Amino acid sequence: MTYLKKSPWIIHYDASSCNGCDIEVLAALTPLYDVERFGIVNTGNPKHADIFLVTGSVNEQNRQVLINTYEQIPDPKVVVAIGICATSGGIFRECYNVMGGIDKVIPVDVYVTGCAARPESIIDGVVQGLGILESKRLAMAEKRAGSRAKAGDAV
Repeated sequence: MTYLKKSPWIIHYDASSCNGCDIEVLAALTPLYDVERFGIVNTGNPKHADIFLVTGSVNEQNRQVLINTYEQIPDPKVVVAIGICATSGGIFRECYNVMGGIDKVIPVDVYVTGCAARPESIIDGVVQGLGILESKRLAMAEKRAGSRAKAGDAV
C-alpha cells in the first residue's frame, strides 16, 4: 500500500460553507496550481478516497451525511478541515443551527485556516496529510503483523 503516499485520491465535501473555500479547492485542482503533480486525483466516490477534504461548518442537516461519508472511506484515511468554518464554525458559529467545526463530529488530522483558504495552503495541508496517511498505513501494518504473530503463537 505504499502507493497511497504517491497517488492518494481525495474527496471533497461542502458542509454548508459560503463556497469561498470550495472555489479555492477547485483552483488547487486546475493547471495553475496542479495538485495532480503530487499524484493526487479527485474522486466522487468515498470508497475510492484516501483523503477527505471538508469545507464549511457542521449543522444538524449535514451531520449524518458527513459521518456516513467519513465511514465509507477505507482505512487508513486522513481528514483535512479547510477554512475557518470547517475548523471552528467561522462567522457562522453563533448561528442557532451550527454545531461548530467538523471536529465536533469526525476526527480531523490537518487544519487549514483562512477565509477563504488559499490554494497554496490547501495543497500544503494535503501534502501534510500525505505524511499522516503514510504513518497511519505503517501503524496498521505493524498492528496486523503483531496480531499475526500472536495468532501464530497461539497455534
